[in-house]
Amino acid sequence: MTAFRYEALDATGRAVSGMLQADTPRHARALLRGQGLLPSVVDPVDLRQRARRPWARGISAVELSLVTRQMATLLDSGLTIEQSLTALIEAVTDPVTRMILSGVKAEVTAGHSFATALGAHEKSFPEVYRALVRGGEESGALPTVLQHLADYLDARQALKQKTTLALLYPALVTLVAIAIVAGLMIYVVPQVVQVFQQSRQAMPLLTRGLIALSGFLQVAWPWLVGAFIGTGVAAHLALRQESFLRAWHALLLRLPGVGPLIRGTETSRFASTLAILVGGGVPLMAALESSAQVITNRVLRDAVGQVAERVREGAGLARALGETRVFPPLLMHLVASGEVSGKLERMLEHAAHLETRALERRLAIFLTVLEPAMILMMGGMVLLIVLAILLPIIEINQLVR
Repeated sequence: MTAFRYEALDATGRAVSGMLQADTPRHARALLRGQGLLPSVVDPVDLRQRARRPWARGISAVELSLVTRQMATLLDSGLTIEQSLTALIEAVTDPVTRMILSGVKAEVTAGHSFATALGAHEKSFPEVYRALVRGGEESGALPTVLQHLADYLDARQALKQKTTLALLYPALVTLVAIAIVAGLMIYVVPQVVQVFQQSRQAMPLLTRGLIALSGFLQVAWPWLVGAFIGTGVAAHLALRQESFLRAWHALLLRLPGVGPLIRGTETSRFASTLAILVGGGVPLMAALESSAQVITNRVLRDAVGQVAERVREGAGLARALGETRVFPPLLMHLVASGEVSGKLERMLEHAAHLETRALERRLAIFLTVLEPAMILMMGGMVLLIVLAILLPIIEINQLVR
């Protein structure tokens, strides 16, 4: 079957549009007439080609979690994959999501497996998602696997939102501080100190420094903005080079405060993903390779690759993790316990939960120290500006007396 985009008029004369599956355009028009619609436009849609366009938007994280949970419920109720996809296509309101699900249904109807059909839309369904679906299909527990996957997506999105919201306030304070100080130095200070310059009296050192800095910013601010933008563009281009990106990620892991946050985030994501894949029936080697894809830090991703090689050679997972010397000891101890007890999935989930809690504590401590430090820094800069303006006034008062 092929996906067709249509425009039609309903019985009341209202214009409607959407997508449907049909064998031919003629079949599509017949289906629309059967629904009481008068089609005016029926065009085939190459969903694979549209999905590969670099500007094409995939399913959002929130929508993907909802679709996954609904799919699990529909499959658990006894519907087939094709019937479940049909129900989802009718239920979703986002046109992009409807288009992608229509493409998946077309692949399934053509005889492909569900995981293979998802592979045509890599932007919407990442590798770990497809690996878990493939394991669920092979083990015959696809509804259960999709339910666990939806829980994982919800937890991952919640952690991302919590981290983003936690860093939003310091970022706003920094921007406001820069804007205030720049406004004072470029517009306010020159007008105030002009009075003192006309008096031809000797200025205090702090005031002279402030006047010099203000004059420099008045002339050089366009160049500074250009340099800032240029540095950002150069950094972006440099980070596209794999060698530079690895060096940058290695530096981030060594930074105090930042390194533990990154390590905790990546460890939690890796452990939870590996737990879901192992629990979904995916072989350990394939699960390790798929779990590595969710790690953004290149140093830690390479470490997972080394772990996979050692496991392939016959080493235990806990031992292989310990040899990398980049993962927290807690993860290795829990994995070792899981290997001995045969409860690896449970221990990995426990490790992910503990790392998430530890990450939240580190983030809370980091923000507790950062916020007052930023306020004090901003207050100190404003204080210096005010003192530089007040000192000449104080000296004039002393001379008058």
